[in-house]
Amino acid sequence: MPKSKSVRLQDHFADLTDPRRRKVTYPLINVVVIAICAVICGADDFVAIAEFGRKKRHWFERFLDLKDGIPSHDRFNAILAAIKPAEFEKCLLSWIVALHEVTDGQVVAIDGKTLRRSFDAASGKAAIHMVSAWATANQISLGQVAVDAKSNEITAIPKLLEMLEISGSLVTIDAMGCQVEIARRIVEGEADYCLAAKENQPTLFNGIETHFSDHMEDDFVRTPVRRHETKEKGHGREEHRYYFICPVPDDLPDRARWAHLTAIGMVVSNTQRNGKDCNEVRYYILSRYLSGRKFAEAVRSHWGIENRLHWQLDVTFQEDQCRIRKGHADQNFSILRRTALGMLKNESSLKVGIKNKRLTAGWDEAYLEKVILGV
Repeated sequence: MPKSKSVRLQDHFADLTDPRRRKVTYPLINVVVIAICAVICGADDFVAIAEFGRKKRHWFERFLDLKDGIPSHDRFNAILAAIKPAEFEKCLLSWIVALHEVTDGQVVAIDGKTLRRSFDAASGKAAIHMVSAWATANQISLGQVAVDAKSNEITAIPKLLEMLEISGSLVTIDAMGCQVEIARRIVEGEADYCLAAKENQPTLFNGIETHFSDHMEDDFVRTPVRRHETKEKGHGREEHRYYFICPVPDDLPDRARWAHLTAIGMVVSNTQRNGKDCNEVRYYILSRYLSGRKFAEAVRSHWGIENRLHWQLDVTFQEDQCRIRKGHADQNFSILRRTALGMLKNESSLKVGIKNKRLTAGWDEAYLEKVILGV
């Protein structure tokens, strides 16, 4: 995906609807820019955002009109609670893509995460659950949607797919997303899928399990197979994984329901920890017959979303401790965190972890400019 001609925030946020009806004191772009920079530099709530804006006012005056000053934390809260999350994310993604060329054909992992402290007992508001798409090669959040309180990820994932430009990519989703409609949407988006299959699709699951059990007995002499094997050691454990991928058999039950179903896969994991063995088998359906190595990379890339996105959001950005819950503020703050994380990961000149990159950006305005300008 080629870079756009402009990386100016003002250009990418020109279509963001200002939710305020009365006379506007603080330009919307000021609120957005200060909030993004503050979250990059370590702000985890609206008080911190407002304080960051005041401390860095002279720096912000280089490119923002601050004649009316810095908004209070209540103003930041009210405005971000009213901005439409879908519009906000679209604008941020447009800007991120302009800064960082998104690798064509990469794995896009889709997974859900609950913001545990976002529930509000007084109003009866449940904790918000976000479904996110993560570009694994570029480590950029491509989009997210909130799961409706009376629904689940099965209905949220198609909405997310509508937002994304996934053509040419390989979309990976865990067993919750192994649904006929979701597979169809991915294929219609000119992408391929690698979906984990479990007992929520019993006919399909049993057919795949039977196929691999049968052919494992004679080491696949009766059917084509592509393989890959990995060994890893660390953190007091040894992991040995075997990957197998076969063309979809003609007699696989339920085959006709799945769009472009081309291959089925199996991953056998053997983990040794403290002298104890743990064995696990996982099954997958795919719309492309990958090599054994590519199949392994797709599976491992999806597992990586837990460490590269969810773990960082919890540990470095304290997302699970955040109690922001007014209006759309929880969703929009979540979008800010994911945007900040992607930008920090893509800044490679400083060889430290995300936590220390956030601290450095707060201390060093030249480094902050590197992060937000993508240079």
